[in-house]
Amino acid sequence: MKFQKITLVLLGILVLTGFVNSPTALIIGILFTIIFPERVQLKKIIKYLLQVAVVGLGFGMFISETIATSRDSFLLTLLSIIITLTLGFLLVKIFGLDKKLGHLITSGTSICGGSAIAAIAPIIRADGKIISLALGVVFLLNSIALILFPFIGHQFGLTQYQFGLWCAVAIHDTSSVVGAALGYGDEALRVATTVKLSRVLWIIPLSFLSMYLFKNKDSNVAIPYFIQAFIIAILINSFSALPIQFSEMAVLLSKRLMLLSLFLVGTTLSISDIKETGAKPIVFASILWVVVSVFSLCYIVSFN
Repeated sequence: MKFQKITLVLLGILVLTGFVNSPTALIIGILFTIIFPERVQLKKIIKYLLQVAVVGLGFGMFISETIATSRDSFLLTLLSIIITLTLGFLLVKIFGLDKKLGHLITSGTSICGGSAIAAIAPIIRADGKIISLALGVVFLLNSIALILFPFIGHQFGLTQYQFGLWCAVAIHDTSSVVGAALGYGDEALRVATTVKLSRVLWIIPLSFLSMYLFKNKDSNVAIPYFIQAFIIAILINSFSALPIQFSEMAVLLSKRLMLLSLFLVGTTLSISDIKETGAKPIVFASILWVVVSVFSLCYIVSFN
């Protein structure tokens, strides 16, 4: 166990140096889990690392660009959410899937992966096993997207703007969105981060919809703190309240923390978890993901 922890720390330092790209960081994490099957509990660390990294990226953005990008992507975001929620509702009935599990996977696919699942789970009173299954399926597809999307983007000759927009709409979690866009270019990263984090705000109407569907009016709905901090960081950078050297350092550190987060996400994946999940939830989630990915790619190529 001691050797395992030492290896984990050394690999984490390697990833932090920036000598590896996003897919490689994830693959290193997966290989670590294969070599050391005994789990190290890192989910809370991953969550906080990701949130700090997202806030730091705000120091490289300007409010005018952020508003313009969010406005331009509004229709695509709205359509993709409506299509995903509608298709998810129908497929739950067709597959005979547990209603709460199906709703969590659909919520994660339509908005922001694990964050949406974590926000919606208490509203629909989902138990721990259902939450774990939903998160496991989403993390699996995230890992595939992180490697597959840049390849597809280059094959289709997508511009950085188009690729960043596609990542934000079609990849579940913020970490994988940023990870996929990170190696594509700075503009792709800016667009992907802005659109994805504005998309997170759709958790609020989704929460009210979930309350209605599952007859729970006692839950509280709030904007996540790290989203508020991200907006504040953009405002600070927009008004040049801090030296440019600080902003550049914050963005660089955030990119490195994102790589570290992806490495740690890789260490949470395992073959046994995938087997335990079973085929039905994975097929259900895959259909949702493929549909929203193809729809959004066609929309972006046609209109952007």
